[in-house]
Amino acid sequence: MSRWESNARERLVLAAVDLFHEQGYDETTVAQIADRAGVTRSTFFRHFPDKRELLVAGQAVMSALLAEGIEAAPQGSAPLDAVAEGLRRAAGAYGPMSREIAPRIEAVVSANAELRERSAQKSVGLAAAMEAALVRRGTPPVVARLAAELGVLAHHDAFVRWAAEPDAPTEAMADYSVAALTELRAAAGAL
Repeated sequence: MSRWESNARERLVLAAVDLFHEQGYDETTVAQIADRAGVTRSTFFRHFPDKRELLVAGQAVMSALLAEGIEAAPQGSAPLDAVAEGLRRAAGAYGPMSREIAPRIEAVVSANAELRERSAQKSVGLAAAMEAALVRRGTPPVVARLAAELGVLAHHDAFVRWAAEPDAPTEAMADYSVAALTELRAAAGAL
């Protein structure tokens, strides 16, 4: 495999997930990831500041898609209905590669405290993007914050369920997301 192929970023993510899953996150080095991906260490660092960032590589895209979906929701939609639109839009970012590595990512993150912490930071960023989009729609800030937090919980629950179902098609992520949000909405109503 040529060291100059254009899909280096994707190869790095796949190599990292495989190595993290095979030998553990802490035991895996950047050099091993670069070698497995068929690139140099400098190529690795052109794409990622450190190995921790490999597993949250799509956060900016996901935040943008969530916000776009919320902003595109029909006028007059309730905040959680707008969040559901954001979740549907974001689910479109999950492709065949995501489907392939989802179970391994979930296992690796669950097994490592540092990665769980980074995942929590990612959740904060996703919530902020959704909250800002809801506020731009005219949702009061406290309502926007709560709706965004429920959206993050739904997204996380959906990913865990989707990752646990290896036969679930890629498109099912949207269904899992909306179903999780519906369950959380019902639970909130019981408070």
